[in-house]
Amino acid sequence: MRAVIMQAPGNVVVTETERPEIIEPTDAIIELAAACICGSDLWPYRGHDDADNRHMGHEYVGTVVETGSAVTSVKPGDFVVGSFCISDNTCEICESGYQSRCVNGGFVGGTQAEFARVPQADGTLVVVPGGRPDDAGVLASLLAASDVLGTGWFGAVAAEAGPGKTVAVVGDGAVGLLAILAARELGAEKIIAMSRNPQRQALAREFGATDIVEARGEEGISQVKDLTNGLGAHSVVEAVGTQQSMEQAIGACRPGGHVGFVGVSHDVNLPGGLLFGTEVHLHGGPAPVRRFLPDLIDRILSGRINPGKVFDLHLPLDEAAKGYRAMDERRAIKVLLKP
Repeated sequence: MRAVIMQAPGNVVVTETERPEIIEPTDAIIELAAACICGSDLWPYRGHDDADNRHMGHEYVGTVVETGSAVTSVKPGDFVVGSFCISDNTCEICESGYQSRCVNGGFVGGTQAEFARVPQADGTLVVVPGGRPDDAGVLASLLAASDVLGTGWFGAVAAEAGPGKTVAVVGDGAVGLLAILAARELGAEKIIAMSRNPQRQALAREFGATDIVEARGEEGISQVKDLTNGLGAHSVVEAVGTQQSMEQAIGACRPGGHVGFVGVSHDVNLPGGLLFGTEVHLHGGPAPVRRFLPDLIDRILSGRINPGKVFDLHLPLDEAAKGYRAMDERRAIKVLLKP
C-alpha cells in the first residue's frame, strides 16, 4: 500500500509499504476514505521532533475491513471515525472522561496511508450512522472530528466556555478556528479571535468570532482587556503551544478565569510568580476526543456544524509533500489527503 513517510525534517515521501495486519485481538484494520495533515505534524517537519523515517498521520475516517477476535462494537463494512488517542473506553480514567490518558492507551499513527491499524478498536472507533456519506463536505467534517474539532472542543470545554462568557482564542490554525466554533456552540456571548491572517479571520467570523485582535504579546493582551472592560476574558483557549502563546493566553484571562491549553507544548516554562499572581485556572493537554465524538458526529450529520471548512486544500495522497509545504508556509490552514 502507499503511505506517507517523513524521512527527515522537510523530507516527506509517499512510498509502498506493507499493509498493516491484525496484531492484537482488540485491533481493527480500516481502509482510509480520507486523511489529513495536522499542525502538530509540522513540529517534526521543522526539525523540532523526531522525523527519522516516521510513518505520518493520526486523523482518519474509513471503512473497517478486518477485526481481531475480541472486537465486538465494530465489524467489517462499518464506516467509522476514531480519535487520534487509543482508548479502551472502560478503565476508570476513560470513564471519568479522559480517554486520552487511558491506562491501556496510546496514540494512533500511520493514517496518511491507504490502510491503518487501530488498536483498542472497541474503545477508539465510533460507527457513523448511515454509513459512508456521499457528500464530500460531510466526509471532511467527520475527518475534522477525529482530532482538530475534538481538540478545539476540548479547549473550549477546558476553558469553561459557556453562556454569558467572553472567550478569547490564541491561535488561528485549524484547532483555534474550531475552538471558536465550539465556543459558539457552547453559548459564548463574545468570542475574540487572535489572528493576523485575513483568510483565517474570515473563517473565524463565519465560525462565530465577534471580534478580531491582530496584535500579539502585551499589546494583544491589552486589546483583549480593552474589549472586556479591562478585566480580561472569562475563558481563553491556547491553541499553539509556544512560550509566547501560553503567556499571552494567561495574560488575556481575567482573575478567576480559565485557560484551556491544547496546543502541543514545546519548551513552555511558566514561572511560579506568573501562576501565583494571575489566579487563573489551567486545564489542558491531549484532547479526550472520544468523549465528544458521538455528539460531534450527530451535530455534523444534522448539518448544525460544518467544521470541514478548515480544509482549504485537497490533494491526492501522492502529493502529500506539496501539502506539507503549503501548511509550513501558511498558504493552507489544513490539508485533506485523498488516498
